[in-house]
Amino acid sequence: MKAGATRDGYGAALEELGENSRVVVLDAGVSDSTRTKKFGQKFPHKFFNMGISEGDMVCTAAGLATTGKVAFATGFACFLLGRTMDQVLVSLAYSNTNVKLAGTHAGIAVGEDGPTAQMIVDLAYTRAMPNMTVIQPADWEEAYQATKALVEHEGPVYFRLGRPKVDGIYDSSSKFQIGKANVIKQGKDVVVFATGIMVQEAIKAIEICSKSGIDATLVNVSTIKPLDTQLIIEEAKKNGAVVTAEDHNVIGGLGDAVLSALVENKVYVPFRKVGVNDTFAETGTAKDLFQKYGLSAEHLAKAIQDTRQEKP
Repeated sequence: MKAGATRDGYGAALEELGENSRVVVLDAGVSDSTRTKKFGQKFPHKFFNMGISEGDMVCTAAGLATTGKVAFATGFACFLLGRTMDQVLVSLAYSNTNVKLAGTHAGIAVGEDGPTAQMIVDLAYTRAMPNMTVIQPADWEEAYQATKALVEHEGPVYFRLGRPKVDGIYDSSSKFQIGKANVIKQGKDVVVFATGIMVQEAIKAIEICSKSGIDATLVNVSTIKPLDTQLIIEEAKKNGAVVTAEDHNVIGGLGDAVLSALVENKVYVPFRKVGVNDTFAETGTAKDLFQKYGLSAEHLAKAIQDTRQEKP
């Protein structure tokens, strides 16, 4: 299992995918940080540095896709979506164009970059768009495999990536599938549905809870749309209590997606959402921000314990 940021897994996969004649990569002037730089150095004829012009980048990617290319349009999540909503909605989602939007540096985990760079509403934006698939890997290996899977997937995708280095969860024997959630640990008392960097916090939180006798299940929901509703329903019924965890606003993200799935399927169990509680954060380390805004393993452990106590 390899430790590293999910953006690093993305960059490594792109380098290998460069041999594919269909794959092209675009970047909004931040290729060193988004990890597309090495692809550009190795395949300069297939790399387009668009500069600080995200709207132009999205439209150019859409144009390339109409010629049969698989276009990866890459930038910081806050700018990739914050500056391009019209282009993404019309040129990608409405037109069902084969463009993969890779947004790095997502969530309050980017820490010191400050609140204007801490994209916490991107899942809500993209989940609401028809035709858009939404994916957030949990570690380097999953990001690497998911990037390769995107080449085979037809249609627009939002690929949410993080800046911080995270521990490895999967090894090369694991198989990523779009639309499939993955049970990391099976328990019986409460199920945690986590995504992205919060899978790391959930692993720690479940270990904390085990010391008080709570046997929790952990499910990595790396595909947020389409949601693996079948697995979510099965685990919610099996465990009898649900907690969701995401580095995103509690409105419009994974928590709301899971809650809708439960209610629509008449599964009524104790439920809590852990995420950014509809507020902007501030400048600080990721660790300090997670602690202050309720995303740390300790906060998640308390949510697990409280939800477990509400079981009939």
